[in-house]
Amino acid sequence: MSLAEAMGLLLTLIARFITGAQGHWKGCPPKAEQRIYFANHQSHLDWVLIWAALPRDLRASTRPIAARDYWTSSRFKQWLTTEVFHAVYVSRQRTDDQDPLEPLVEALGHGDSLVIFPEGTRSNAAEPRPFKSGLYHLAEQFPGVQLIPAWIDNVQRVMPKGEVVPVPILCTVTFGAPLQLQPGEDKRDFLARARQAVLELRPVVV
Repeated sequence: MSLAEAMGLLLTLIARFITGAQGHWKGCPPKAEQRIYFANHQSHLDWVLIWAALPRDLRASTRPIAARDYWTSSRFKQWLTTEVFHAVYVSRQRTDDQDPLEPLVEALGHGDSLVIFPEGTRSNAAEPRPFKSGLYHLAEQFPGVQLIPAWIDNVQRVMPKGEVVPVPILCTVTFGAPLQLQPGEDKRDFLARARQAVLELRPVVV
């Protein structure tokens, strides 16, 4: 086992110890197919939690999206995201001639699965913000890739925005049924439908 593999296993165990990292597959099985997992976004732990909730064989081919300026700001963070998580770097500050989806398109073209957060930024709101257009364009370019909605519950209490020390609280990731862009479907309608699919996975509070 390489150092990166050992670190990945260690981080998975830590994430599961702190949060439980329970994955509930309600709409699809944990199958080794090319997918785009899209979820609500409330914490730095979000993509780690989804990654840890996946079976090991799925983690090997599933890559999170990472902000280049933050995750390459130190040698350790760059090594972690590159060698352990195999992250796809995106630039939050870009020039007019840059396509922000280019790294994602390249990864999907290589057959990788992705974890993305269509809101684009973290939010403390109870419901996700309106989704940005990236998910629509990826669905349009890669109609054969499954789009899997997911709801991450309780993670904002583990590491709220602005905090750096996690608090042990049970968290869950609920995966829903695959979505597909319908022929001729309007971008706004599709994004609203995708957001609603994420919202419908919220646990029912009794």
